Amino acid sequence: MAVRALGRGATLAMRVSPLVDLSQYLPILIFLGIALALSSAFVFLPMGVARLTGAHNPNAEKNSEYECGFPAFEDPRSQFDVRFYLVAILFIIFDLEAAFLFPWAVSLKDTGWSGWATMMVFLAELAIGFAYAWKKGALDWE
Repeated sequence: MAVRALGRGATLAMRVSPLVDLSQYLPILIFLGIALALSSAFVFLPMGVARLTGAHNPNAEKNSEYECGFPAFEDPRSQFDVRFYLVAILFIIFDLEAAFLFPWAVSLKDTGWSGWATMMVFLAELAIGFAYAWKKGALDWE
């Protein structure tokens, strides 16, 4: 970037030239252009090839249910029971907390008694939360 002093008496005062060198951004713009072109090609090229080769021929058989094998028996936009979300969130929480045990076990020699005490407080909080969820019936499934 071009910088020049203001004059004789200017010690710290500097002014930036209005002509900023934008050539340093050229590789980023080239990368973004290539990424946009490739992503567009991956999206639109198969659709165009399907239209040209005749593979795009929707009919009742192609538009039928294919994942479960039978038509939906109720509205697919119906609300889930809240217990489903509770069990899912509790699973994620306890799964992530178990993932914290491995680095702690590896570094236990370095952290010493303070690291051990901190993890015991952490595990006690988990046990209290688990007991609370169990007592409230969040883990019961009917």
